[in-house]
Amino acid sequence: MKTLLEFKNVNYFYQTKESEVNALAGVDFTIDNESFSSLVGPSGCGKTTILSLIAGLLTPSSGEILLDKKPIEKNDSRIGYMFQRDHLFEWRTIWQNIILGLELQNLKKDAKRLEMAEELLKKYDLYNFKNKKPRQLSGGMRQRVALIRTLVLEPALLLLDEPFSALDFQTRLKVCDDVYDIIKTEKKTALLVTHDISEAISMSDKIIILTKRPATVKTEVELAFPEPSPLLKREDKDFGKYFEMIWRNLV
Repeated sequence: MKTLLEFKNVNYFYQTKESEVNALAGVDFTIDNESFSSLVGPSGCGKTTILSLIAGLLTPSSGEILLDKKPIEKNDSRIGYMFQRDHLFEWRTIWQNIILGLELQNLKKDAKRLEMAEELLKKYDLYNFKNKKPRQLSGGMRQRVALIRTLVLEPALLLLDEPFSALDFQTRLKVCDDVYDIIKTEKKTALLVTHDISEAISMSDKIIILTKRPATVKTEVELAFPEPSPLLKREDKDFGKYFEMIWRNLV
């Protein structure tokens, strides 16, 4: 399997009024192309800091981050980012929200990207809602719109920062299934940050477990299930074994 993302001995310090804080200490891991990985760790250990470094929003104090063997750049167009909330603009239609990224990158007349946006809307049962406003959609539909908005920019890597945390539990289970299916069908590579161990297990090919701050990689857990669906994985006999293994490494 081809390696897409590489973290090589990455350290990160940030300044407070009182002192310099060591957030990451020699973080090393790799993400394979077309895989789904998750980052878990104690609260405040630096998971979102790692996503910000990958996205080019922060610069490592030392070490190297490579995407497809090339350094990460500021506002790197190879990276797509899904936040905790969908950040859809209520005054824009679903279609206008989906092409917002294209507008910002001066690609709104790119016929290939526009055709891709239409095809994704049709493929994932949103085409009939393209002229609706976000408030007219369910929480799950809004998250699918946010994902499609990201996919039309054709990123090499998708970063998911607790994208389901604002949803109620029942909707969350369904949306996890939908988002996982879209990412795998479109053959994208994804890295999820979550506090939910069950969510990480149900969606991931690999889970990277971080220590408390200053964070380093404590261990990695490779997951193997016969069923691809996150919902069905939760019913697998090995699910509890994985949960206990990860929980023991977090406490």
